[in-house]
Amino acid sequence: MKYRYRYIDYLKDEYNETLSTDALQFGSYIHKIFEDGVDATSIDELRQIGRDLRKNYQFKGRVKDIETCIKNFFDFNTNLEGSISTEMLFSEQVIDDLSVNGIIDRVCKSKSGKYLVIDYKTSKREKTKRELQSDPQLMTYAAAISKMYNVPVQNVSVAHYYPLTGNLVALRYLPPQISSFLRKINQDKWEIRKAKVKDFKPRVNQYCNWCGYKDICPKQGACPTKINEALKKSKFGRGKPKGSKG
Repeated sequence: MKYRYRYIDYLKDEYNETLSTDALQFGSYIHKIFEDGVDATSIDELRQIGRDLRKNYQFKGRVKDIETCIKNFFDFNTNLEGSISTEMLFSEQVIDDLSVNGIIDRVCKSKSGKYLVIDYKTSKREKTKRELQSDPQLMTYAAAISKMYNVPVQNVSVAHYYPLTGNLVALRYLPPQISSFLRKINQDKWEIRKAKVKDFKPRVNQYCNWCGYKDICPKQGACPTKINEALKKSKFGRGKPKGSKG
């Protein structure tokens, strides 16, 4: 249903009155400090970058968390070698008729020619290596970097870095894992292309409280009238905009 609202009905994700943006704003703030401070030579320089950026983000408190993130990142960043990109925008055709795109927080290349892809995570709960074995975001990054730089996927390490704890959770995928993942993506692609609007049904899971469409979700008690009112406010209404080929 979320896919339908966003990509078929062209609705903005602004339908969740109980959603707190504090965590999102804090995460964006820390990401920006790391991006702007990648070449910082002292903790004080990172702190100053943080002070300069703070006015651009809306969240309450977390002074201690900010200091912890800055200290841990400085130590972590000092030991990294061969940083070739921060906030890397990419679009790469990983299989026939399908390109993946996104933004990678950090890409490093070692002297031996191996790559490290880092995704910053400002949550306090760390994922385990076992959980990351099937993480679609990191698997997409591994496939894209392998294709972009023409290196075997086993030469690409992917990782979550947690500045609140200072821990890096890293792993490498084997070629059969990535091949299986891409086959599943290709299957999903065709299922989406064949689907009709009525086939996109709501599904309740642990992410519902953070969904920007929660207030117009039938599974969350939204009535048809409220849903129809939202659809009328859409820039294009239901269906594709004129001239759309997507």
